Amino acid sequence: MKRIAVLGSTGSIGQNALEVIKCFPRKFRVAALSAHSNIELLYQQIKAFKPEKVCVTDKQKALILKRKISSKTRLFTDSEGLEELCKDSGIDTVVLAISGSMALTPLIKAIENKKEVCLANKEALVMAGPIIRRKARDNKTKIIPIDSEQSAIWQCIAGGDSSKVKNIYLTASGGPFLGWNKKQLKRIDIRQALRHPRWKMGRKITVDSATMMNKGLEVLEAMYLFNIGADKIKVVIHPEAIIHSMVEFVDGIIMAQLSVTDMRIPIQYALTYPERLPNKLDSVDFYVLNKLTFQNPDFKRLPCLKLAYRAAFDGGTVPCALNAANEITVGEFLKKRLKFISIPAVIEKVLDRHRNKIKPRLDDILETDSWARREAYRVINATH
Repeated sequence: MKRIAVLGSTGSIGQNALEVIKCFPRKFRVAALSAHSNIELLYQQIKAFKPEKVCVTDKQKALILKRKISSKTRLFTDSEGLEELCKDSGIDTVVLAISGSMALTPLIKAIENKKEVCLANKEALVMAGPIIRRKARDNKTKIIPIDSEQSAIWQCIAGGDSSKVKNIYLTASGGPFLGWNKKQLKRIDIRQALRHPRWKMGRKITVDSATMMNKGLEVLEAMYLFNIGADKIKVVIHPEAIIHSMVEFVDGIIMAQLSVTDMRIPIQYALTYPERLPNKLDSVDFYVLNKLTFQNPDFKRLPCLKLAYRAAFDGGTVPCALNAANEITVGEFLKKRLKFISIPAVIEKVLDRHRNKIKPRLDDILETDSWARREAYRVINATH
């Protein structure tokens, strides 16, 4: 039986992971859970799954939760608490569903402690991909992707030689603003940006999907997960979101992974790998499906994807600066302090001012992350 820690258990991925775990009580046991501040839902999860350890990174919320749970459940707080869970010798697999840059340190700790990692977080790899790859290799640690697109690539390559890959095609639904012109994009509000046509996700990733930055982060993520250059990673707009990614090999054969838009499918495969186990989820009905369509992405209309490719080709600390600036701009948009159309403009100015370090250490990554956040705020404040 695998003993699993679900970090970020109250988010959409975390909740879906627990749904999958619940379906296989003889295979999985929830050993630990973590949340930032949603202690109401976390408390319900504790009652349902009875983990031995729990972490709440918001210290004030942790104090409230402590009064409600049994003394048999050990409670940890802050980022140090997440590290403790990742070091726990009683945990076999870490499902890393924490959003944003906060996932970087727990990911590294899980790798260093030789845990199997089911990774749903893009930002940590974007920030420090080469460092994470090196640590995973040195510690002989498996990183299994949960994101539907990365899971699709992983399944298409199927443990094969990535040197035989000619191209990777990352599919994108196009988000809620597919076909909108620049004039329309200037008037976008939060409600519209959070209305994704295919997936139900957290607020930050939904905005990233609307700007196409999410797909840009996936380009960087795929580079580091599969050790493939950005020149071989293409983005294709595929509004039906049935094909989750495709891999073209040097002999001209293209492998594609298809399924309905349900995150429980890649989560289940990540947890049960190398087995494929039955479930009761929906399948693609080819008799109802009328067509599959594909388009080129419009880099001019939604330039975040172009900025991500710029970071991919520059390498070094530029991807980290891109990610940090994006997190700040999306946060400010969600607080109604920044227009949707201004998000890429702020990120571009941060990248223009950044001094790249080509072979960064972890300290350089953390320093770049802090600098880019401060710089993003400077740019935003200067324009208001």
